[in-house]
Amino acid sequence: MDDIFAFQNAYKAMYSAMIEKDRSGLEDILDDSFVLVHMTGMRQNKGEFIDAVLDGTLNYYSAVHENTPVHITGDTAIVTGQSYVQAAVFGGSKHSWHLQQKCSLKKSGGRWKITRSVASTY
Repeated sequence: MDDIFAFQNAYKAMYSAMIEKDRSGLEDILDDSFVLVHMTGMRQNKGEFIDAVLDGTLNYYSAVHENTPVHITGDTAIVTGQSYVQAAVFGGSKHSWHLQQKCSLKKSGGRWKITRSVASTY
């Protein structure tokens, strides 16, 4: 049960760091192998994603987490986070939408880290 809380907390911590443009927070919660797959199919590795958050390419203003179910398989887990998000991305204007991020996690150095996130709407 503690691991389920850790998985959900990792998802929420990622969003907090995105909203706060917190490089160290993102560095901490995202595994070095991290890849984000955007709704368009575009992929960003950890460094590209963090840089895009910090330089304003991806601006996140708020996130209300509506659902964070967890599926555990051995030493990996998937959190399918569903959040109502306000953001402005890739030069677009600020919008609100229901954003789902299917986040894969693995234990690294005794801590759960996000290795992959696939974005979609719900």
